[in-house]
Parts: sequence; structure tokens; C-alpha cells
Amino acid sequence: MASGTFDILHPGHVFYLEEAKKLGGTKAELFVIIATDKTVEKHKRIPIMPQDQRAELISKLEIVDKVFIGNEGNPFKIVQEIQPDIIAIGPDQKFSPIKLQKQLEDIGLRIKVVKIEDYKKFELDSTCKIIKKIKQTHFDEKVFEDCD
Repeated sequence: MASGTFDILHPGHVFYLEEAKKLGGTKAELFVIIATDKTVEKHKRIPIMPQDQRAELISKLEIVDKVFIGNEGNPFKIVQEIQPDIIAIGPDQKFSPIKLQKQLEDIGLRIKVVKIEDYKKFELDSTCKIIKKIKQTHFDEKVFEDCD
């Protein structure tokens, strides 16, 4: 299982999901939880794409077997229902694998938590970097002349 915002899909997201799926072996299924719009707003920023559109986009990736939109009332609800063997944490996600492992154990789940360590392979390998690049080029109207 992997989770995230997945706003403005980029190579870093794909790498994270590929690495997450590899953790389960050759016959693994990859389940992905998309952060709700409210969760993203609470922790980061206003999302560019709404949660349903982000979920639709991620569901189209060949490596992803099933997509869920998170549960704001109980962030562990989907985890409890699916009970994955492994939860992969992305390299830019700020929570501690050890703390998450303990929270899972406290609710009776024995799930291995693994942090994917690296994915910085491209200049624009994060949503924030892409947004910054768009802001920098915003004053060059030629960049946006075909955008309606």
C-alpha cells in the first residue's frame, strides 16, 4: 500500500509507486490511498486537482491495482479493511515509519512500514518544483499562449 497527494503527476510519483510495488514481490498488488482535498489543505496547500481527478489519474497507471480516496474521520479505516502486508512511505512524506508502525500495532495491525529513500532523479521531480517553475515562467506569455 502507498499513499499520497499525487497532485500534478510526475516521475517522482511513478518511481515511488514502482518501488512500493517491488516491496511486495513479483505477484504483489499495489493499493494506493489518495489524500482527500481537506487533508491536503490541512497539511500542505490547496490541491491543483480535486481528489476524484487525482484518483482517476493514479488508477490509470499500470502498476496500480486499486485506488481509494482517504477517510478523513479515520485515516486507518482503509488500512484496517485491506490489511496490506507492507505500507510504503514516500521519500518526501514527513511522518516517521517507526511512529506509524507503532500506531498500527496499537490498533492491532501487524503491517511492515518501509520508507522509500530516494527518487530525486529529475529537475522537476516534485509537485512543488513544478508549481515554482510555472510561477517563474508565468511572466513569459509565450509559454501560455496556447493555453485556454
